[in-house]
Amino acid sequence: MADDNDKRTLSYREAAGEGLREALNRDERVFLMGEDVGRYGGCFAVSKGLLAEFGPERIRDTPLSESGFVGIGIGAAVGGMRPIVEIMTVNFSLLALDQIVNHAATLLHMSGGQFNVPVVIRMSTGAGNQLAAQHSHRLEGWYAHIPGIKILAPATLEDVHGMLQPALEDPDPVLIFEHSVLYNLQQEVPAEFSAVDISTARIHRVGSDVTLITYGASLYKCLDAAATLTEQGIEAEVIDLRVLRPLDETTFLNSVRKTRRALIVDEGWRSGSLSAEISARIMEQAFYDLDAPVERLCSAEVPMPYAQHMEQAALPQPEAIVAMIKRMVAGGDGVDHE
Repeated sequence: MADDNDKRTLSYREAAGEGLREALNRDERVFLMGEDVGRYGGCFAVSKGLLAEFGPERIRDTPLSESGFVGIGIGAAVGGMRPIVEIMTVNFSLLALDQIVNHAATLLHMSGGQFNVPVVIRMSTGAGNQLAAQHSHRLEGWYAHIPGIKILAPATLEDVHGMLQPALEDPDPVLIFEHSVLYNLQQEVPAEFSAVDISTARIHRVGSDVTLITYGASLYKCLDAAATLTEQGIEAEVIDLRVLRPLDETTFLNSVRKTRRALIVDEGWRSGSLSAEISARIMEQAFYDLDAPVERLCSAEVPMPYAQHMEQAALPQPEAIVAMIKRMVAGGDGVDHE
């Protein structure tokens, strides 16, 4: 057993790849398939080296046909395998919507409980890499609308590594959204990763004045904002949802009842967003605990710009989080916490 002080530094990319390697070693039914996952080593280099280690039977390069290879993954899952299907980016998952929404999510119901679909579908998501309007979508909220699937959004190295195994053990389809700006993120982690549950949100920072609810890469913006607010006498509690369906509403409702204020930071567009669902649940179940209206900070409702300064302006940023929370706190108790 590793010593508690035995630490190492990894990137998010390396942690994800390590999770894949361990899953392949643990269960011979597990295989990885997708565009460029083999010889190229993955579009984001997550699967680099796995083809040489496990061979083409288990690391399968596919044609450029998302509907085709996602359908094959669903069939393999129904047939007893444990496929990990990689879709290069969330934008391309739109080409497999029929397979995901009409088949993977419904087969258990349509078969009267006879056929589970234990498929794991991984994809990158999010903006911030200057990939412009067609490659910067954040569609996790869309998929979180669909019954029959579980939606995960790992923001930390521990989660991107540790969520894969319980996802593979889940009898139903699991979609994992890895934010593309996190792949180069480096963190100090234990020599051995611990198990991760895929049913609860995680409180990353305890606070008493306001609850910050977020997921994905926005977690780090919220933590930066919370650190700035501490210097100004405001303590923010930061919650990483991690699991977008089913939502762990118990964690964020308990937090809101304590802090009496809530700001949801969601990189998705505001209209019809996951932030709207969370806001509605707070208003439905914790309205009388609030000292201020629930607030939301989302991306600008425009196709994502290519130019870096415009892209950054379109996304939620720590400065905007700080400004909004200061206004909420001042409005709630009449005191300017400048």
